[in-house]
Amino acid sequence: MNIFTFLSILFSGLLVGNTSLADGKPNILFILTDDQGYGDLGRHGHPLLKTPHLDKLFDQSVRFDNFYVSPSCSPTRAALLTGRHEFRSGVTHTQQPREHLHIDATTIPQLLKDGGYSTGFIGKWHLGGHKGKEYTPRFRGFDWTSTNSRGPFVHFDPLMIRNGKREKVEGFREDIFFDDAMTFIEQSGEKPFFCYLSTYSPHAPLDAPEHNIAPFRGKVADTQATYLGMVANLDENVGRILKFLEDRDLAKDTIAVFMNDNGQTEGLEVYNAGMRGCKCTIWEGGCRAMSLWRWPDHWKPKKVDNLTAHLDVLPTLCDLAGVDIPETLQPKLEGFTLRPLLEADSPQKWHADRILFHHVARWPSGHATAHKYAMAGVRQGNLLLLRSHSCGDPGCMKFSSQCVTLDLVKNGSRKATYTNDDAQFHWGVSPADRWSLYHSKEDPGCQNDIAGSNPEIVKKLSDAYEQWWKDIYPEMIAADGDAGEPLLRGAPGKRRK
Repeated sequence: MNIFTFLSILFSGLLVGNTSLADGKPNILFILTDDQGYGDLGRHGHPLLKTPHLDKLFDQSVRFDNFYVSPSCSPTRAALLTGRHEFRSGVTHTQQPREHLHIDATTIPQLLKDGGYSTGFIGKWHLGGHKGKEYTPRFRGFDWTSTNSRGPFVHFDPLMIRNGKREKVEGFREDIFFDDAMTFIEQSGEKPFFCYLSTYSPHAPLDAPEHNIAPFRGKVADTQATYLGMVANLDENVGRILKFLEDRDLAKDTIAVFMNDNGQTEGLEVYNAGMRGCKCTIWEGGCRAMSLWRWPDHWKPKKVDNLTAHLDVLPTLCDLAGVDIPETLQPKLEGFTLRPLLEADSPQKWHADRILFHHVARWPSGHATAHKYAMAGVRQGNLLLLRSHSCGDPGCMKFSSQCVTLDLVKNGSRKATYTNDDAQFHWGVSPADRWSLYHSKEDPGCQNDIAGSNPEIVKKLSDAYEQWWKDIYPEMIAADGDAGEPLLRGAPGKRRK
């Protein structure tokens, strides 16, 4: 624990809980990790990684096992915080300006703050700020903020920026983030809190305390060992903050949520839970995420198989917090409250006809139209309809894009981003002239294309996609989802993570 946290606790007089539950408003601790894969969890069968604290949380939680996010960082954050597909907020990339959450978007902290919550942001934002301060967390609903200068590039002894004030702090970045989350919780006093803790780990560049890396050295490549060490460090910190809640008598009044933001990265060739695909692909492994929800004495631990998504976070948290969603926003939301699934004692049908739309979207700026079918997916129940191929536009090949990677794979390359030898599997290229269909739970490796034997399903889902694209495309363009700046333009063929 750093001195900032210690002094805060000391002078707060060790507050004895808060009265949020008595007011019908539970505290909310929401932890989102960056580039941790669905398989990077002991309970999901990882052969090397030990995650005792996350495993304990897993055992105590409602576990949404058919839960999906977007294929990369910024899009997931945009959809999660707004309850709307990221295209509607103009977030189609992880590079500026297309990672800027549109200024008109309404976010979870804005709604919860209006509902009486103390709102705190710690860690990685990745939704803009270069255009102006109004795009930063302090102006998007958070009244307490903490991050570090130079983000993922500084792992140790970072320059922290807390509520606008800069301070050099000793220690590992993620340890400091969790310390600051505890500080924010202490400083919330009698108000219910919403703590959005978004880590940089285990996103590249890679580094972690040596005691976290050491158990994996010699068992896997050095980069993979460091990546697993970063996940092990996250597990330690999850254990610390959950113990903190227990010690402060806050656990029973606090909803704890743990999620990852997209598919596997550096640990892909160690373990990916049998799934095909990684971050920035449209395959099963690109978007499937873990989603653990714990509220002691309120929800019984169980596995839920309904099709759920990051889009559901906003309506769920507002429902559980007793916070009204403005009437003008309600019809725009694309998510549903998970409350019936969290509280039910038996399986529920719950929006059984739901359809989710995915798009990797990392096209070069100005090339949106050509990428309508490039790396696009439609999901209903346990079915995944997809097209995984390049756009076919020669102009796209002049820029750093996923299409360049897919063309290399099509031409036989075994190496691509996140994989040194298995690109043919994880970055697999599907036929360019049609949709492919897979049963993602029976066939997570997506080896058996069942499109030919299910033409009615293919037509139904592809028609839904056509309508979705027609509806969302102009809104995405209007929200600057195809805007361009020189920073998005790279050397031909250069791969960008």
